[in-house]
Amino acid sequence: MANSQPSRNLALELVRVTESAALASGRFMGRGQKEAADKAAVDAMRLVLNSIEMDAVVVIGEGEKDKAPMLFNGEKLGNGEPPAVDIAVDPIDGTRPLANGFINSISTVAIAPRGTMYDPGPFMYMHKLAVGPEAVGMIDINAPVDVNLGRIARIKNMHVNDLTVVILDRPRHDELIQQVRECGARIRLIPDGDVAGAMMTCWPDAGVDVLMGIGGTPEGVLAACALRGMGGEIQGKLYARNEDELARGVEMGYDFEANLTIDDLVSSDDVFFAATGITDGALLDGVKYFSHGAMTDSIVIRGLTGSVREMTARHNFDKLNPISQVEY
Repeated sequence: MANSQPSRNLALELVRVTESAALASGRFMGRGQKEAADKAAVDAMRLVLNSIEMDAVVVIGEGEKDKAPMLFNGEKLGNGEPPAVDIAVDPIDGTRPLANGFINSISTVAIAPRGTMYDPGPFMYMHKLAVGPEAVGMIDINAPVDVNLGRIARIKNMHVNDLTVVILDRPRHDELIQQVRECGARIRLIPDGDVAGAMMTCWPDAGVDVLMGIGGTPEGVLAACALRGMGGEIQGKLYARNEDELARGVEMGYDFEANLTIDDLVSSDDVFFAATGITDGALLDGVKYFSHGAMTDSIVIRGLTGSVREMTARHNFDKLNPISQVEY
């Protein structure tokens, strides 16, 4: 087959989006102002997204979860020109860690061809199981914890007690944590930010083998976009917080027993993903400020080619602020 001409890599444009959101919100690290930090990130992200040549519709946005005034589900972004794409955004994955000065707060955005992203509607939580490339095809979200850990350990030529499991630090995970401990695996509890947690399973230097537990459905779709390009795998099942939510979901046609594969969460390989660190973490360094500027650390992923780029940028505020509508 003849070689085709290189096509446009939108991920290289998306990284400007996450850099802008990280720079705008990074000032709020440890200041206890969650809403102000989120607004700064949302405003910066939306401004840059609308400068990109694309016809985008928000499938995973801020409005349903955080009652944000912008970047809501169904909002149109870009300049209206092709390509027609779905877009998923999380201006701050880890608002609470940012506000409290903790680790693992990042800014993320992903796009995929129109109609290929899973729309969770108003149902904001899901069971998740994610692994890196070595363990693809070895996991089953319906299998017991010990079975999944045993399979992962065997395929990676490790003992179960060598494995590290990332779990969100929530009371709902007390039983899961106990089961993992009984298997002998190590546990890394994170306060928030399970997009980064899922991505760490694909990042050799992160020392993470599997993500388990219940987290946000929007973050599950974003993680699926990233793992699609990084060669990993994620499975999910919608989680109802109470009987009323379950009944409403069934009435709307959602199946809370269905196993959602990575193909269900994002069905196209032609996916683009970018993430920039806001606070330091195992995956990315946070924003570092210096006289008249700052440094950012980002990951840029293109699913079609499997390219994963690490990008460090130095931003000069003396030149940037006079031409920007965002005050960095």
